[in-house]
Amino acid sequence: MIVIRDMRAALMLMLMLMLALFLSAGLQPARAAEGGSASEQVQRQKDQPFNNAPLWREVRKGENPYQSTQVRGIETNVLIQSEGQLWREIRNGPVTVYGGWLILGISAVIALIYFVKGPVRLHGKPTGRMIERFSALERFAHWTTGISFVVLGATGLVVLFGKHVLLPVFGYELFSWLAILSKNVHNFVAPVFVVSLVVFIAIYLRDNLPEKGDGAWLANGWKMFSGAHLPSGRFNAGEKVWFWLGVVLLCLVVSASGAILLFPNFEQGRLLMQQASVVHAVAAVLVIGLALGHIYMGTAGVEGAYQNMRTGLTDETWAREHHEYWYNAVKAGREPVAGSASTAPAAPLTEGWRL
Repeated sequence: MIVIRDMRAALMLMLMLMLALFLSAGLQPARAAEGGSASEQVQRQKDQPFNNAPLWREVRKGENPYQSTQVRGIETNVLIQSEGQLWREIRNGPVTVYGGWLILGISAVIALIYFVKGPVRLHGKPTGRMIERFSALERFAHWTTGISFVVLGATGLVVLFGKHVLLPVFGYELFSWLAILSKNVHNFVAPVFVVSLVVFIAIYLRDNLPEKGDGAWLANGWKMFSGAHLPSGRFNAGEKVWFWLGVVLLCLVVSASGAILLFPNFEQGRLLMQQASVVHAVAAVLVIGLALGHIYMGTAGVEGAYQNMRTGLTDETWAREHHEYWYNAVKAGREPVAGSASTAPAAPLTEGWRL
């Protein structure tokens, strides 16, 4: 019995020794690698002091055993977000550079048209008989949306281009105050613009639907600067392009992307906000460029246009020369007040009216 027990003990001892040797052999490479990594770190600190690239690579991954937080929420354990550098390069690179040149180019074209061609003037004498072109509600919606748009555009340009254009002129202290003011005004005026935009679209949608004659107007729209007579409905095709492309598409994109940036309490991550920032800036630059043309045509570009929106009334001569289909519908009783006009017979498209 003693011999059997000794044999069992010997077998157990041999099995334990074999298991120990197996485990030590498996752990040896890991220890060697860990030792090598540690030795490499020591050597790196000697050859390249303060170079902690391996450490920061681990930090950038966002998931490692050495990085944790007690704060609960989306991306709270991410100390360094690599996509942020890409966002910065896009925003301060193509968006700022090409966006700036686009706005300057459109401004230069508008100035060239004004000084070379001048404003589009009436060819006939005003009759003194006035027609209601815009109701009080339509004018209120237009001016509320327009004024808030101008405020947002101006403050947005300061935020996007200020450090490149204004900072060298104003200096750090004055520009800092201007940038902070612009940012806060931008954030508080934005909700006013979004609400008024929805009301504006609802009011003007029907009169901006495509109709017969819009294609001919678009094909010959440039001739109006040389005095050509281009009949249209209540709004011409150029105004409809501005409505659908600028007001509906781009302004809604600006509003949606701006809401993502303005209300971060819906747990959107940094990546989504960075993407929204780029979309917001690109759409804003495009709609500002289109708005420059609209503002020019509604003020200095077309004689009497600003007065129409300010008072809501227009002279019969102005209505006949710029919106003849709508004028004919009003005179025929099909359109007694401001509103949608159906197509009525008009003078043929000619180039006989010149400045």
